[in-house]
Amino acid sequence: MQLKKILPHLIVILVFIVISIGYFVPAIQGKKIFQSDIVQFNGMAKEQRDFIQKNGEEPYWTNSAFGGMPTYQLGANYPHDYIKKLDRVIRFLPRPADYLFLYFVGFYLLLLVMRVDYKLAFLGALAFGFSTYLIIIIGVGHNAKAHAIGYFPVVLSGILLAFRQKYIVGFLLTAFGMALEISANHIQMTYYLLLLVLALGAVYLVEAFRNKQVPQFLKTCGILAVAVLLGVLTNATNLLATQEYAQWSTRGKSELTINPDGSPKKDADGLDKEYITQYSYGITETLDLFVPRLFGGSNHENLGEDSETYNFLLQQGVPRVQALDFAENLPTYWGKQPGVAGPAYIGAVVMFLFVLALFLVKGKTRQWLVAGILVSLLLSWGKNFSLLTNFMIDYFPMYNKFRAVSSIQVILELCVPVLAIAGLARFLDRSVTVEEKTKALKWTAIITFGLVALLFVGRGFFDFTGGSDAAYRQYYGNEIVDKIKADRKSIYTSDLWRTLLFIALSAALLWGYLKGKSKYMMVIGGFTALILFDLGGVARRYVDKDDFVQAKVMDIPFQATSVDREILKDTSYYRVYEPSVGLNGARTSYFHHSVGGYHAAKPGRLMELFEYQVANNNMAVLHMLNVKYVIQQNEEGKLYPAQNPEAAGNAWFVRRLIPVTGADAEMQALDTLNVKEEAVIDKNAFEDVVGNEPLSFTVGPEASVRLTRYALNELEYSSDNPEDGLIVFSEMYYPHGWKVTIDDKEASVFRVNYALRALKVPAGKHRIIFRFEPDVVKKGSTIALMGNIILGLLLLGGIFYSVKKKQPEV
Repeated sequence: MQLKKILPHLIVILVFIVISIGYFVPAIQGKKIFQSDIVQFNGMAKEQRDFIQKNGEEPYWTNSAFGGMPTYQLGANYPHDYIKKLDRVIRFLPRPADYLFLYFVGFYLLLLVMRVDYKLAFLGALAFGFSTYLIIIIGVGHNAKAHAIGYFPVVLSGILLAFRQKYIVGFLLTAFGMALEISANHIQMTYYLLLLVLALGAVYLVEAFRNKQVPQFLKTCGILAVAVLLGVLTNATNLLATQEYAQWSTRGKSELTINPDGSPKKDADGLDKEYITQYSYGITETLDLFVPRLFGGSNHENLGEDSETYNFLLQQGVPRVQALDFAENLPTYWGKQPGVAGPAYIGAVVMFLFVLALFLVKGKTRQWLVAGILVSLLLSWGKNFSLLTNFMIDYFPMYNKFRAVSSIQVILELCVPVLAIAGLARFLDRSVTVEEKTKALKWTAIITFGLVALLFVGRGFFDFTGGSDAAYRQYYGNEIVDKIKADRKSIYTSDLWRTLLFIALSAALLWGYLKGKSKYMMVIGGFTALILFDLGGVARRYVDKDDFVQAKVMDIPFQATSVDREILKDTSYYRVYEPSVGLNGARTSYFHHSVGGYHAAKPGRLMELFEYQVANNNMAVLHMLNVKYVIQQNEEGKLYPAQNPEAAGNAWFVRRLIPVTGADAEMQALDTLNVKEEAVIDKNAFEDVVGNEPLSFTVGPEASVRLTRYALNELEYSSDNPEDGLIVFSEMYYPHGWKVTIDDKEASVFRVNYALRALKVPAGKHRIIFRFEPDVVKKGSTIALMGNIILGLLLLGGIFYSVKKKQPEV
């Protein structure tokens, strides 16, 4: 009997494996999907990976990007991270099929916990997994985001079981789900999940008040709180390291109170509001959830030979190949956001079932799901619904740490298919009267068909003007832009007809069931086909087999140019700046020590050095960062390595240490600072180093300091100066983890020039060693070990109790 119960689920999981691999079949042919973000990540992590391969240890620091930074957000591995090992077992398929499989299995589990028939749960898993946005984020390389979303349903499953008084399994599932969720390392997505959990909790709290069951509610919350705490403890190292780094990054609070132009700066603990809400979903753009390309689809839509633009270019004498290339990358998107890789399409079929569910599903299930949908939708509008958004940014903890508020629609993309399948389950439930089903189906048809009709009529009210039109008009002329607009109108109409077809087929399928012309399995089979054709068809517009490349393209994402090879002949230690890449690309970091890089949370003080100094042509900042080469273009557009003769080197003695008061004064002092002779220090931050008067040092011609040994986590210098001196190092000052010794005696390092390390050195010859030994890793690993032991013991205890409870009494 147990085998009969388990076998259907094993078959479903096997089908999920087949579908996941089938959609990403090149993954089993030795190919890898080309993910732009992962290309940049590989550029950032190159030096770190090489070090691990050579030395067999984790460095936790890299010098290849931003002048140096911790590797905590670059895939660092920590001791006792057993949850990550469990996650690798769960995601055993080749990437990116592993993420699609995770979507399927997690959602299937959630629907089973909600007591949905496994066949409907299978259908729901397909609806969730093939949601267009969830496929697109895999395609562009937002792996951590996809990873975190995949565990959303697991956490919710545990919480729902606990509220059903299934305390042991609910506790364990919540603890493991939360541990896996946090391990995915996308705090923004986890934060959004917790907002949904708050909505769920509020609904259950109201219900507890009504039924006078508040003590039971509080007991459940206490059990879940302990489960979440255990999930946190098992990830202690990652969380503590992330929290430590975040304060040093652009996500932390800046000490500056003025802008680069000298105007007063708003006091903000977190990101700027404009930056946070840059990607805000347009209110009418929400209809993309129902009609895929209502607002054009993406910034690079492939319309091919069927487009007006293509035919116009042919008529103008443009060669067919060039015309086709242009038509395969049309900027058809005309929504409110700066740009998108595709629509957040949930599916016409799923939306039809969702509307049906609003009439059939009652009670707490509908309440918490609708609450989650509304919160997600309103917050995704960002600056287009500024009253709520500003309240969240100003008063809700941590909300101001996250950008791209439109991505909160992941909550909606979870809740809508859950409610849709719950609605279909009610429709197929024989205990529900035919009259109730007929009424629900009638109103669902009226609403969905009416909305499509309204959009057909309303087409004339839209101007179909995109954000890129001005640039295209400037480069290609008015006629091209007019043709692109015509193409936008064309796909608007064609996708409306497409949506109309799918809702008509959905309505017909349910109507046939009502009239007894189709059976239960026929309905499920019919909706499986509709969802696969609907969502699968749209998903393949944006991510398919053509996005795969040979593995070496991803493993070696950047090819060295003649300029790179020329620079690499210099075997000393220096940095390279490539203005064309700037601070938002990791190509330079792949080959050299760079002052740029690619990261969502860049080192805050380095960013400010560029915004306040380099942007104003203060090249002294590049000198003190030891930028020896600047990759520039000559008049013919050819790249060449311009050597900077003013680069200060790895370290140097200075003659004066100038105290100033506050970060503003320290930044302004750099405007005129002679970085090779002087250093500036904020005396408020380092009052034990300097008083109110400048300190002077004697630097004779024989004084020298040089880097004698280099490793990511250890730097050794040799210094020689007959007088007491002050050495400035071109390395980024990070206040945690770096230990410095002078002739094996501990010394104190401090910050100068707003971002660099400095050290007072006594007269004579000395050996100076910097070692990166982060206490946060040691502390976090101990806590993680304890958390894993407790969680393991509780799991064994839960299994033992369950087995013992099922044993018949003698």
